[in-house]
Amino acid sequence: MPQVDRLTRIKDRLYAGKLLSKQALLDELEVSFATLKRDMAYLRDEWQVPVRFDRDRNGWHLDGTAFAKGGHALDLKLREDEIRALLVMQHLLSRLEPGGLLGAQTGALQRNLARLLDKGLGAPADVVRRIRVLALAARRLELPHFQAAAHAVLRRRRLRIVYRARSHGRTEEREVSPHRLVHYRENWHLDAWCHRNEGLRIFSLDAMEQAQVLDSPAIEMSDADLDDQLAKGYGIFAGSHVQKARLRFTPERACWVSAERWHPDQRGRFDAQGHWLLELPFSDMRELVMDILRHVPEVEVEWPQELADEVRRRLKEGLRRIRGAG
Repeated sequence: MPQVDRLTRIKDRLYAGKLLSKQALLDELEVSFATLKRDMAYLRDEWQVPVRFDRDRNGWHLDGTAFAKGGHALDLKLREDEIRALLVMQHLLSRLEPGGLLGAQTGALQRNLARLLDKGLGAPADVVRRIRVLALAARRLELPHFQAAAHAVLRRRRLRIVYRARSHGRTEEREVSPHRLVHYRENWHLDAWCHRNEGLRIFSLDAMEQAQVLDSPAIEMSDADLDDQLAKGYGIFAGSHVQKARLRFTPERACWVSAERWHPDQRGRFDAQGHWLLELPFSDMRELVMDILRHVPEVEVEWPQELADEVRRRLKEGLRRIRGAG
C-alpha cells in the first residue's frame, strides 16, 4: 500500500476518535514497526495531525490538548511561500467568475491560510491589493444552478434541467448525465449526455432555469470519447461533421496571431511574404466567424468557400445596419 494511502487511512480513523492498536495496524497495513513509526512521525510533523502514543493501551490516539487548540485545522504543514501561492490561486479563482460562485466555499480556506502566516505579514490584503484580474467585456452572470450541476458532476448523478435553448428561445425539460463543467470565455458550460436526444450536448449554465439532482446514476463515458465528439471542432459548439479552414493574416498581424492557440490541432506557418497561414478544424462556424471578424481587415479566409461567404455576409449585414442607424 502506498504511503499516502496508509497515512490517509490512519488519519481518518484517528479523527473518528478511535484508538489504533499497534499490533492491529501492523497486521492490517503489513508494514514493519519501523515503517509504522515513520508514518506516525510524518503525520505529526508534516500533516500536523496531533497523534500521540499511549503506552498503557499500546496504541495511538489524538492528543486532546492539541486537538482543542485547533492543531488539526489543516493536514499539511506549509511554508510561507506555499501559503502565499495558495492565497494567490484562491484570489484568482474568486476573480475568475464575476458572480463569485465559489467565494463562500473558498473564504474559509483563505482565512485558514491567513492564520498560518506569521503575525504582521497581512498576506490576504496584500494579495488583493497587488494582484489584479481584469475581466474586460465580461458578462456578469447569476448562476443559481452552478452548485447543483457541480454536485451532479462530482457525485455522478443525473440532472433534470429546464433549459432555454438559444437557437429557438423555447423552454424545454431535459434529463442529462453530466460529465464535466467547462469554464470558457467568461461562462460556465456543462458537457452532458442528453437522454432525450440520445447524444452528447453542451448546456450553458446561464440558460438553465431549473436544475434538480436525481438519485439515478449518470451513465459513464471516457474522456477520450468526450473529446472525440466535443473537442474536434473549433470553439464551444460541437458537431459531427468536421472541416478544415485556412486563414491568412497580414504580416502586421502575423507576429501576434502566430503566438495564439486557436485549437489544439491547429497548424501554422509563415509564407515568403511574412503572412501567417493558419489551418484549423471546425464543425460549427458560428464562433470561428466571430473570431475572424475581430481581425478584419488583417485576415482573409482562403477556404472553405462557405466560411468566407458567411464572413462576407456578416460584414455586409453590419454595414447595412450601421448605415441604417445613420
